[in-house]
Amino acid sequence: MVRAIFIPVILALLLFLLFVLFLFNAIAISFTKLGLTPQETFLIFLAIIVGGFINIPVSRRKIVVVEERRLPFPFFYYPPKVAEQVIFVNVGGALIPTLLSFYFLSMAPPGPTILATLVIIAVSKLLARVVPGVGIAMPAFIPPIVSAILAYLLAPGNPAPVAYISGVLGTLIGADLLNLRKIRELGSLAVSIGGAGVFDGIFLVGIIAALLA
Repeated sequence: MVRAIFIPVILALLLFLLFVLFLFNAIAISFTKLGLTPQETFLIFLAIIVGGFINIPVSRRKIVVVEERRLPFPFFYYPPKVAEQVIFVNVGGALIPTLLSFYFLSMAPPGPTILATLVIIAVSKLLARVVPGVGIAMPAFIPPIVSAILAYLLAPGNPAPVAYISGVLGTLIGADLLNLRKIRELGSLAVSIGGAGVFDGIFLVGIIAALLA
């Protein structure tokens, strides 16, 4: 009985470890294309995992929470409930990828990078949907594929940094920052940009884009 319980748990752990190894290898290949060493890649990967647990508050505001109440008497008044809505930036899922993008700017041609980023901003804005209880929903593979194609077309001699920068900054601006007003209207008390850490769309878009390039 005990053995039967532990076997699925062990298999699940092994599958998770294999997935993490696959993800790390993909990150290593992508960052190698961007000129980083394996040691630097490992440190960044570790920083993103740790940073995935750190959220920095960047905005606070009071909101009125509408609650459905069953009134025992028709003339009984319940005052509206006021709560604080906080918007966070996740260190691993948003801040580190953004800092890396600015670091890679020195390796990327400015014209193609700006143009590719503007296109990804438009694509991300068009595709992103604000889903109550979920946050920002967007097809995962369209922005990195478009980033990689644009990088090949605009900077065929050095596509990887263009793909990474446009993928990360374009997704961050187009999907998240340009939808902040809609996110506020959801009424959620806590919203984290890049909150999934190493598995967040902002980070993964940049990695996949650089990998494809």
